[in-house]
Amino acid sequence: MGKGGLGNMMKQVQQMQAKMEAMQAELEEARVEGTSGGGMVKVTATGKGDLVAIEIDPEVVDKDDVEMLQDLVLAAVNQAKEKSSELQQEQMSGITGGLNIPGLNLPF
Repeated sequence: MGKGGLGNMMKQVQQMQAKMEAMQAELEEARVEGTSGGGMVKVTATGKGDLVAIEIDPEVVDKDDVEMLQDLVLAAVNQAKEKSSELQQEQMSGITGGLNIPGLNLPF
């Protein structure tokens, strides 16, 4: 590889790093929702998967059936995390052009 080739490759790496930083900021601002119980429980997470809000309809709160509420919260959390993961993959695919780059560990 000639000197120009190495310089060009470094420039591409720097551009990818800049895109990754921008993507991180976008994911931090993005919001995804997971719901369960027909919308009775709603969980909001960032695109990075951090939970930022949980809403529980008072009608689903039953002191005699706490297990059901726990299951609904867990289901909504898992759905929000899954949507967050899908968003991360979409964003990364846009940067890498759909290439799977081995060893590229995302800082999520």
